[in-house]
Amino acid sequence: MGQNVLEMTGIKKSFSGIYALNGIDFSLELGEVHALLGENGAGKSTLIKVLGGIHQPDCGTIKINGKEVKIHNVPEARENGIGIIHQEIVLVPCLTVAQNLFLGREIVRHGVVDLEETNRRAAEMIASLGVKIDSGEIVENLTIAQQQMVEIVKAVSFNGKIIVMDEPTSSLSNEEVEQLFEIIARLKSKKVSIIYISHRMEELFRISDRVTIIRDGAYVGTRKTLETNPGELVAMMVGRDLESFYARDFKDLTNAKVVLEVKNLTSQGSFQDVSFQVHKGEILGFAGLVGAGRSEIMESIFGARPHQAGEIFLHGEKQAFKNPMQAIRAGVALVPEDRKKQGLVLENSVAFNLTLASLRFYMNGAAISEKKKKRVIDEYFAKLRIKAASAQIEAGSLSGGNQQKVVLGKWLAAKPDVLILDEPTRGVDVNAKFEIYGAINALAKEGIAIIMVSSELPEIINMCDNVCIMRAGKLVGKLAKEELSQEEIMKYAAGGIE
Repeated sequence: MGQNVLEMTGIKKSFSGIYALNGIDFSLELGEVHALLGENGAGKSTLIKVLGGIHQPDCGTIKINGKEVKIHNVPEARENGIGIIHQEIVLVPCLTVAQNLFLGREIVRHGVVDLEETNRRAAEMIASLGVKIDSGEIVENLTIAQQQMVEIVKAVSFNGKIIVMDEPTSSLSNEEVEQLFEIIARLKSKKVSIIYISHRMEELFRISDRVTIIRDGAYVGTRKTLETNPGELVAMMVGRDLESFYARDFKDLTNAKVVLEVKNLTSQGSFQDVSFQVHKGEILGFAGLVGAGRSEIMESIFGARPHQAGEIFLHGEKQAFKNPMQAIRAGVALVPEDRKKQGLVLENSVAFNLTLASLRFYMNGAAISEKKKKRVIDEYFAKLRIKAASAQIEAGSLSGGNQQKVVLGKWLAAKPDVLILDEPTRGVDVNAKFEIYGAINALAKEGIAIIMVSSELPEIINMCDNVCIMRAGKLVGKLAKEELSQEEIMKYAAGGIE
């Protein structure tokens, strides 16, 4: 047993009489990476906000290095060596890296901010963690990964000994994830302790020392990472065994009709000479590293990105979609990778979002039939098990998994023949994934032709009938279900095979 730098015991927090946290215990050892795992809505964010001084607990104790502390606000959390790197970056985009690092504690000489000294000290801080970023660069010019690195440097610079990372890899490429893991290793070597929140099991098993699971605001248990497995953690998270996590009923597609055919599709600078077919009731996977061109192909099919060469056939008829509206009317739907920016109108209601792509079905002349609309809303609430107090609340107030279900429902209501899913379970918890897989399986059984773009190889292997593998804008391999393995896919994706 190592030395505890943090002990949270019996933490309770309620809002309007409903417990978000109901007796949580959590400890963190010196130089440890301790993963915090639970579904969306399990209480992870509330617990972190209590630690960070944003919420005050109703009861329970927090000890840092054995001494009980009261953390009333964010500055007090910093004084106690706690730094939180939120999922949403909170840097000032128009300022330099150095100015952001010293924001609120500027180095002043003769009544003026000393930019030269600010840059010098910032460069030292950045170099100490092995980060390769120019301290004089404007933050908005940095990638998301680089901005995250700046957040980490900033947290450590406040004498941070406890760093919380909330879904830090959700927007990163594989290469950027590797850079983050190198930073985490350096922090551990400096005896910095890390609370790591992620839905990605493979990450937890790679970098964490222990995993604590919480469910419905209650403490479920803690496991040493080396002494557990994904199955046990999933069962602890959802309170039941998921015997068939990837809910897929495979069937013989030998005589299935071709619904969509793409021939020699090329978009300058994005992808070239891509050809494939999708059959009725088939789930065709698209695998590859970030930047391989997968999303760009889907946007081109959907009429959202121009292509200079190639042909698209739907039910054997040649198509030339100039915009997404034409694709939607022809029976093609796209669930985009970024649900917040491209999939939802966050400030509008769940009902508005669910019916946005299918309004033409509810028209009586120039008027909208509210009765028909309500029927569709009720249908997809039930079918996709959307958890929301009502259909009238803002879509932005839902958990990530429920937001994704609303996006899926929106396109299903449009009655597509071809459904393109771009990273359909990114950033959603394990139970929501299970339900989304079930919905996708049901759609394939109904005969919808589905294309699934995913960076999660277990998802690709367990859900798809056939898989296309992209590398640097080229389709470099096609594998049938019986040929699929992570190693085989990565051989093509990483360049081991032509």
